[in-house]
Amino acid sequence: MKIAFLMLLLLFLFLIPNGIHKSLAARPSAVHIGSILRFNSTTGGVAAVAIRAALEDINSDPTVLNGTTLQVDMRDTNCDDGFLGMVEALQFMETDVIAIIGPQCSTIAHIISYVANELQVPLMSFASDATLSSIQFPFFVRTMPSDLYEMAAVAAVVDYYQWKIVTAIYVDDDYGRNGIAALDDELTARRCKISYKVGFPSNAKRSELLNLLVAVSNMESRVIILHTGADPGLKLLSLANGLNMMGNGYVWIATDWLSAYLDANSSIPAETINGMQGVLTVRPHTPKSNMKSNLMSKWSSLSKKYNHSDLRLSAYGFYVYDSVWAVARALDAFFDDGGRISFTNDSRLRDETGGSLHLEAMSVFDMGKRLLGKIRKVNFTGVSGQVQFDAQGELIHPSYEIISIIGNGVRTIGFWSNYTRLLSTVLPEDLYLKPPNTSLANQHLHDVIWPGETAQKPRGWVFPSNAKELKIGVPNRFSFKEFVTRDNATGSMKGYCIDVFTQALALLPYPVTYKFVPFGNGAENPHYDQLVQKVVDNEFDGAIGDIVITMNRTETVDFTQPFIESGLVILAPVKKHITNSWAFLQPFTLGMWCVTGLSFLVVGVVIWVLEHRINDEFRGSPRQQLITIVCYTASLTSILTVQQLDTSIRGLNDLQNSDYPIGFQVGSFAEEYMVKELNISRSRLKALGSPEEYAENLKLGPKKGGVMAIVDERPYVELFLSTYCKIAVPGSDFTSRGWGFAFPRDSPLQVDLSTAILSLSENGELQRIHDKWLKAGDCSADNTEFVDSNQLRLESFMGLFLICGAACVLALLIYFGIMLRRYLRHEPPEAISSEAGSSKSKRSLKRFISFVDDREPPKQKRPLCLSGSSMPTTPSSNVDIERPMRPIRNGGAINIES
Repeated sequence: MKIAFLMLLLLFLFLIPNGIHKSLAARPSAVHIGSILRFNSTTGGVAAVAIRAALEDINSDPTVLNGTTLQVDMRDTNCDDGFLGMVEALQFMETDVIAIIGPQCSTIAHIISYVANELQVPLMSFASDATLSSIQFPFFVRTMPSDLYEMAAVAAVVDYYQWKIVTAIYVDDDYGRNGIAALDDELTARRCKISYKVGFPSNAKRSELLNLLVAVSNMESRVIILHTGADPGLKLLSLANGLNMMGNGYVWIATDWLSAYLDANSSIPAETINGMQGVLTVRPHTPKSNMKSNLMSKWSSLSKKYNHSDLRLSAYGFYVYDSVWAVARALDAFFDDGGRISFTNDSRLRDETGGSLHLEAMSVFDMGKRLLGKIRKVNFTGVSGQVQFDAQGELIHPSYEIISIIGNGVRTIGFWSNYTRLLSTVLPEDLYLKPPNTSLANQHLHDVIWPGETAQKPRGWVFPSNAKELKIGVPNRFSFKEFVTRDNATGSMKGYCIDVFTQALALLPYPVTYKFVPFGNGAENPHYDQLVQKVVDNEFDGAIGDIVITMNRTETVDFTQPFIESGLVILAPVKKHITNSWAFLQPFTLGMWCVTGLSFLVVGVVIWVLEHRINDEFRGSPRQQLITIVCYTASLTSILTVQQLDTSIRGLNDLQNSDYPIGFQVGSFAEEYMVKELNISRSRLKALGSPEEYAENLKLGPKKGGVMAIVDERPYVELFLSTYCKIAVPGSDFTSRGWGFAFPRDSPLQVDLSTAILSLSENGELQRIHDKWLKAGDCSADNTEFVDSNQLRLESFMGLFLICGAACVLALLIYFGIMLRRYLRHEPPEAISSEAGSSKSKRSLKRFISFVDDREPPKQKRPLCLSGSSMPTTPSSNVDIERPMRPIRNGGAINIES
């Protein structure tokens, strides 16, 4: 045990201290980092102070680098002159640094990224150019959100307010071009687009910027995205204000250069801030924290100390501050892992001709890859929030604030976060605590005061005053010219669709210059898919007419609100008028209904007469007996009045299950619909070009070279039936479509015309136009082989009525003959002969009617005993016990008559 203990003690005294000594020996007394900034810029000045502030905090904390001092070598660079900036950056790389903070300029960042790759020096850059990536430049580490996320936030704002086109103004360098390219991609993903792009050099003169704005004011878009630097951006806003381009109807969205300028500058001229009222801008979001508050509280003294007393802290300052801390933490882990600071000359960088760049002085950081790995693994909470990089070397959870400039300050109206990629009024750090909800219904922003001091959201576009004349394609129809046609005398277009379009244009708050271009030769109806394709190919700026809105067409163009409902229906011939006298089960005409009702009343009266004497249901007061007759008639009528459609086609299934030809209108989408959706063979389809061809083919029928039925859109069918009304429409619409005007994708004119069409519908003007062109006419009286409707005429039931009438008359004759015989047998002859003249006839008729009306007594089947007398127990030849007996009054005695 003693020996083991001594051995452990020796290990502790010699080996372990020796390891600590090695680790400490690997840490140099000072480590140099470099920084490439533009000192005379707002962002460069803020970054310089932030770097100094970070170094003070790091070097004053012995737990960070364990005695190693972190030092910085800053160099100024010229961002405006790319060549000079590149030379200055290369000269700076002749010094041995283990990491570089910056540069802020995208142009210089591209150059330095190549050098950093060669020298294996991590480049901690806050350049936002989206094309700078760790895939191309492995040693490039972006320490603030990329323009990809900034432009996603801008595009989300554009989409939120439902603007479809924007104008982009940008500085023509890597930063400007690549940023607008990223914006274009984001807008396209949201079905929006940049309708006009205009770039300018960074050193553009005032006159050049003025001409640029004049050109922008002539464009249709009133949503302007400004992606520049602070100096040219402020000039553009000032000039725009002078051109009245900051007034009502305009929307200005500046990228984060404006928020950085407003945050960093303590004093802004009143005319500058007044000239940007209502402008929106974005700012990288940094959450509140004690570290952030502490840095902000001591910023004033720091900025004075480092000769930037006029600058306040901006979002760029937070990210630069954390960049230095990320290097320090990575260095600490690098040293703990046995890393050493050493450099080796790169033989490939020797300048054999003796140039002034001294490329041979550039050295490769031997363990640069190891330090880069430590940097990518840092994970701490800084003043900008969580500092952690993803696999692509980008900061996690990038987010932006959406800011509106009001009065002398700014107001945050919402946030955009890459976590949900939506706009919200909830802080992004609160969203991170919940699962991401990406429903567009959750988007919300606070109210905005727009340019012109209005709370009403701008429309975002106007029809430009100097715009070219729009070419509007119009189908030159051969048939159904009420919808649209060309007047051969004047060459103008007219019709229902033309009136709807012109009346809708009249409601727009701006003038639209256009001309109609006929599509088709007028000898046959054109194919509407080809007309729509002309819009897709930009040969037409729009297409109007009887254009049905189909799913395939909506994939390539945008349609206005439908101005008339349209669905496919079936036109089918009805059967020839039926002259068979036994067609009892067919529906009735009005005359048929009247005669049928009258006949049933007659039948009811006959039945009442026959049943009155022996059926208690047919007795009582006259009112009760009349009700009985009517109820019996109604019941009998309901049994025999079942309507049936008198066509050979009952619906869609009959078309699909048959092999007969089917007609369709030339140019209609009905052909493709029947082939693709209904699986009807194309060989069965027959193209028809006019209403006359419709009627002729339906009259001939499929067995004589015609068609079984015609499938067409309801507006055409209704117009056809207004003249050829002896044809039926069995079933209902089997598609639900509408007609609309077609425009290129995301055309603002489509939105405004849709609103105008709704106004026409609400104020009744749309119905007035409909009645003017499509008012139903009188049906022609020819083609008598076809019936007018699904009803039967009176002659179709003549046989039934004759039989019914003959039966009624025969029944009445037999009945009254029997009654007369009984009456004569029961009435005493002396009563009849005692009367004379007309009075005798009247009294006899009354007695006969009374006899018929009396209730017939029940039948007797055994002898009756009256007044003490008895009847024989056996039948007599003079008595019929089965026959009803009637009492006969004769003086004061009562006789029983058999």
